[in-house]
Amino acid sequence: QLQFVESGGGFVQPGGSLRLSCAASGVTLDYYAIAWFRQAPGKEREGISCLNGVGGNTDYVDSVKGRFTISRDNANNAMYLQMTNLKREDTAVYYCAADHRFGCSLKGDYAFWGQGIEVTVSS
Repeated sequence: QLQFVESGGGFVQPGGSLRLSCAASGVTLDYYAIAWFRQAPGKEREGISCLNGVGGNTDYVDSVKGRFTISRDNANNAMYLQMTNLKREDTAVYYCAADHRFGCSLKGDYAFWGQGIEVTVSS
């Protein structure tokens, strides 16, 4: 059973950067499609970034393109979301997710989820 522990969230000023991490245990992330989701206060959860289980194809929601980067580290069995030029509207609880399949998507059809971590962007 794949389990995640998320870290790296917190408070940051607009224009700042954060890197979210999800350490996986139970199984290796090899061949898992991975993704990051977020849920802002009063809004529905949205998929913001994903990476295929095989190969390097990624997808991003328009609002984070050019600012966020998803990656995986198979050696450390972890996945990351590097966030730069953060904006107030990026304030949300962020979730990592994974599913044992080839193709990723920004839909919430993932079997395994992290516990969520808060990111607050404010001056």
